[in-house]
Amino acid sequence: MYYDYNEKVSYIKPHRILAINRGENEKVLNVNIDVNKDEIIGYLEKKIIKNDKSFVTKYVKEAIVDSYKRLIEPSVEREVRSELTEKGEDAAIENFGKNLEALLLTPPMKEKVVLAFDPGYVNGCKLAVIDKTGKYLDSTVVKPFLKGQEEKNIKITKEVVSQLIKKYNVDIIAIGNGTASRESEKLCSEMIHEYKLDCKYVIVSEAGASIYSASKQAIEEFPDLAVEKRSAVSIGRRLQDPLAELVKIPPEGIGVGLYQHDVSQSKLSNTLSFVVEKCVNSVGVNINTASASLLSYVSGITKSVIKKIIDYRESVGKIMSREEIKKKKLLSDKAYEQAIGFLRITEGDNILDSTGIHPESYDIALKLLEKLNSTIKDIGTKELIDKLDKINIEEKSKELNTDIYTLEDVVKSLKKPNLDPRDEYPQPILKSDILNISDLSVGMKLQGTVRNVVDFGLFIDIGLHDDGLAHISKLSREYIKHPSDLFSVGDIVDCYVDDINLAKNKVSLSLLPRD
Repeated sequence: MYYDYNEKVSYIKPHRILAINRGENEKVLNVNIDVNKDEIIGYLEKKIIKNDKSFVTKYVKEAIVDSYKRLIEPSVEREVRSELTEKGEDAAIENFGKNLEALLLTPPMKEKVVLAFDPGYVNGCKLAVIDKTGKYLDSTVVKPFLKGQEEKNIKITKEVVSQLIKKYNVDIIAIGNGTASRESEKLCSEMIHEYKLDCKYVIVSEAGASIYSASKQAIEEFPDLAVEKRSAVSIGRRLQDPLAELVKIPPEGIGVGLYQHDVSQSKLSNTLSFVVEKCVNSVGVNINTASASLLSYVSGITKSVIKKIIDYRESVGKIMSREEIKKKKLLSDKAYEQAIGFLRITEGDNILDSTGIHPESYDIALKLLEKLNSTIKDIGTKELIDKLDKINIEEKSKELNTDIYTLEDVVKSLKKPNLDPRDEYPQPILKSDILNISDLSVGMKLQGTVRNVVDFGLFIDIGLHDDGLAHISKLSREYIKHPSDLFSVGDIVDCYVDDINLAKNKVSLSLLPRD
């Protein structure tokens, strides 16, 4: 598509800059900046030559042409290309950061027993069962898609998988979206109906699962499991709690960007690390269950502190209060001040420790409860929520001698002590039937999950082998500068089939109904 391509430098989009750069680096394209050279040389002659009749004019003109061709033109072209590349990189990194944040904040499927299904052909499908808390229970490998043995092996696989589902009362099957994903989806859908199972399935992104499964942390977590089974556990856990599981993978390995290997890796890494830290701190971390990876993203916590916390948990047991953290000097005074508001203790000695309220603001929370004739026991009850809804924040902040923002945070936490911002986002789509491209017709309405947001549109998972593309021009009737202005990774959207290409097995989508 970039053969004989040209576009004004001022109009070129960031993703096209990176595409051209990649083509040039692969030696597929020759790229140059096309300018009106005669006009530039004429301008330089006019600026430099004051006396057109001088005997040296001829030599000065030759010098101008030579200096332009040999020095000025390549220098300016390098500068323009460098500025364009920086523009492309910055846009790509920002886009990756937004997509990563949306992915990390995907709502967890809480209190569900999950059967993780990591699909494959020759090496088979790796299965792992994990309980409601993410604890590994069982695993096996099945080979339903071996050539020449499909019919027999699929039947055996359905029997094995259905037995696992019944034995552990599995609620959801989490199917990885890689190789053989759609064949596995068809198998699971048929099995659910044939065996009348009270179970649904969902497609889960398996990006980075293989990186985690071979990591030092995975080996420490599951020393007795083979690499491929660790990968299956990771797929299941990222459905139960995406944030807790995805932080174990280098952010750049999650793959929700565009041209991520063509941008400055140090810049990308810094941006993505900041995004992960921001997400972890906004959700909060249960200090009694958090992995070392999760704790490492909490503000103010270092490797030595993480080791101290984990050693304490293993030797003493559950930490019962934020006060205990301070008394046992698990954090230095400075680290305590920075981190404690992000560390949660559920079912501990003080319900306030399970909230996002900083201990410095406990006094404000208690005074507010007192003024409302309530106690700590009322936190989260409908009665207290009704009282809090009626207060005037400005008046109460003056009364309690605090600022509006602190009081708003306190009120929010008293209403929902275990508030998780992810609960406000739409849950993943659970399915029991599959969709084939032959089932589609132009104009058909579907529901899909946004898997990637890029400069030119959205990649939407509608249940086919490949995600469908909704071009930016098909997203809104109003002008939008970038798809991320309206959409994020993980969004559940209603979309319409715009075009079907059976030869390429591709579907174009639109978010606009046909008139």
